[in-house]
Amino acid sequence: MDRTTPPPTDRATVLEVRGLTTEIGTRQGVVRPVDDVCLSLRSGEVLGLVGESGCGKSMTAYSIIGLVDPPARIVAGSVRLRGQELVGADEETLRRVRGNRVAMIFQDPMMTLNPVLRIDTQMIEAILAHRQMPREQARVLCREALERVGIASAEERLRNYPHQFSGGMRQRVAIAIALLNEPDLIICDEPTTALDVTIQSQILHEMQALCEATGTALLWITHDLSVVAGLADRMCVMYAGRVVELGTTSDVLTRPRHPYTRALLASAPARHARGQVLNQIGGQPPSLARLPQGCAFAPRCDRAGPDCAQMPALRVLGEGEVRCHRPVEQGEAAAGGLEAA
Repeated sequence: MDRTTPPPTDRATVLEVRGLTTEIGTRQGVVRPVDDVCLSLRSGEVLGLVGESGCGKSMTAYSIIGLVDPPARIVAGSVRLRGQELVGADEETLRRVRGNRVAMIFQDPMMTLNPVLRIDTQMIEAILAHRQMPREQARVLCREALERVGIASAEERLRNYPHQFSGGMRQRVAIAIALLNEPDLIICDEPTTALDVTIQSQILHEMQALCEATGTALLWITHDLSVVAGLADRMCVMYAGRVVELGTTSDVLTRPRHPYTRALLASAPARHARGQVLNQIGGQPPSLARLPQGCAFAPRCDRAGPDCAQMPALRVLGEGEVRCHRPVEQGEAAAGGLEAA
């Protein structure tokens, strides 16, 4: 699939998130790392979730699958997985969903793998926790899953411990575990950040091929715009816990409409000649405990005006959605996109 072309619109909706809001009580007061987040995913689609560190990307993922513990709590919104509401569901319902219909791959594979258990033990348990079958049949599925992610001598490697794998191979094992129960949705929280470029490229290619082959929807969380450009059908840009722009990857990268998205792209190293000073976004991301009134990006925005003191709504603009009172116009957007690099 050409990642500049959105997937067919007739694919079934897998995930529908509307108005999702998560609060955390702190000594400085209540903060909202996830604030009125809205997004959706269709079968076989890859959605890239991008933004600066601390913007709420990972917390959004944890909120979607209910992995938030006190003092954090989901206070509003809806998360529907193929029509089933997950917000407010009891723990037993969520346990049946996690690892079965929704899988998550973390940045560090050792958060997924138990260092004192063999790989076959961990993979077989992941299957038997959700399906009834003989252990030998489950072992066959495990071997096939390792082969699908490019691990040679899969039968022999099943008997290894995590420390006997390289970092890239451990991440492949984590991906294989995520695929075991053929989930409707896989959430990837920066799973290739710590890997070298060659291994990263291989894993991205494999994930893209697997989504196309199985119809699994993929939510890919990253701060690396080059990864999103080559992998995602659509992308969602977050800032200070809110979605500020959503659209096809091609449109957002080449014609950014939100000033933050445009500034983010302008700071990409690929746009600068060797030895040229890199662009920076002025100021610092705001503390969630001390957000400015209205648009959180206004203090750093060169387009800010009096109306930015009011919170803008996420509204449809062209083929995408933008949360901004003063979005970048089409001509300006084209000049600020990656095509100008």
